[in-house]
Amino acid sequence: MQLAAIIRRAREQGASDVHLEGGMPMALRVRGALRLVGEPLSASTLTVLAREVVGEEGWPEFLERCSYDVSRTLEGQRIRINVLRSARGVGFAIRLLSTSQATLKRLNLHPDLRRLVEPTHGLVLVCGPTGSGKTSTLAALLQELNLGESRHIITVESPIEYALVPRLSFIRQREVGRDTPSFEQALIDAMREDPDVLMVGEMREPEVMRLTLNAAETGHLVLATVHSASASEALSRVVSAFPSEMQAAVCAQLADCLVGVVCQRLRYRPEVGLRVPECEVLMGSTPVKSIVRQGHFYKIPSAIETGAADGCWSFPRYAEWLARKTDWSQPSTSSEEAPPAAPEPAPEPLLPAARPRPVAVTRLPARTRRSASPAKPTESRAAEEGVFVIPGEQDDLVSIIRELEGDGG
Repeated sequence: MQLAAIIRRAREQGASDVHLEGGMPMALRVRGALRLVGEPLSASTLTVLAREVVGEEGWPEFLERCSYDVSRTLEGQRIRINVLRSARGVGFAIRLLSTSQATLKRLNLHPDLRRLVEPTHGLVLVCGPTGSGKTSTLAALLQELNLGESRHIITVESPIEYALVPRLSFIRQREVGRDTPSFEQALIDAMREDPDVLMVGEMREPEVMRLTLNAAETGHLVLATVHSASASEALSRVVSAFPSEMQAAVCAQLADCLVGVVCQRLRYRPEVGLRVPECEVLMGSTPVKSIVRQGHFYKIPSAIETGAADGCWSFPRYAEWLARKTDWSQPSTSSEEAPPAAPEPAPEPLLPAARPRPVAVTRLPARTRRSASPAKPTESRAAEEGVFVIPGEQDDLVSIIRELEGDGG
């Protein structure tokens, strides 16, 4: 079995994820629901496929850790692969990523999220359950910066899912395990690499959280993901990762650097045939920072409800906006990656003030015979001279013919 054939079949079915397990058929996630396809796959077949995907160099690491992450492009499709050990042998969890650069518009996200990356320093958290599109949203926010500002962006990911192509910004992407041994080391290194923006693909360990908060406090804009079901839970989880004696200081640190939190979940909308992000947005306003500083995270849902003027969105109000939305962006269906980094065409300069009625005149070789159909004198003369005129421009035509006659035709 070839991995390329699996990806091709998944794309034909419109799947977002592929699951392979020994003794079971291939499972595709289509519009959020799993669908079993084909015949059961043998454990030996998947072991051979795993060895091809991981490679001989990475196979000892897989045997030691019993899992391996890698991303690559097959059949023009960017994919993220997790190879794992299970009770049935070797299994695969494959995510099909977008074939084009993620932007807020392409992901059908609210344009107000652009405000999250306008500050030059602070912390932006994107949270949600597994498979809710957190990495895509981070890539879209970085792409907004890339298209509009000149900044030095460093990403630390495991693995790299979106290959960002520089436009105005200078982008450096590092993959944990390949370009750096760990998230901790990458964040320590980043402080010596003159970054303006840092993206931390996964914030789980307390040390990673500590380094991320320090980076956000020291004049950098930091974007990171957290696994949680709400904005208040995301902040609470960051604080609770530290020892109890440090939590008050972490709350103060978090309040000082918080820009905003986006919590999202994917919802299938049958009227457009798409799974789109449904978001809860918490902006780091003064009242919100006061709540975070005190550690009263239970007050955050109320702050979101009353903070519409500051840019906050509750899940119900965001769902109402989605219900009113009409300009949906459809996912790319091209098998080849579109050139996402090609600059947008510059607007054509406005035409200078022209005559009230512009005349399109073209000189062609004079006709040798007159048309058999009757015509007005000016039209016949125009036909003889090889001049074709837009209807309704006869007044201008008369002066043109006179000039031709004056020049000797």
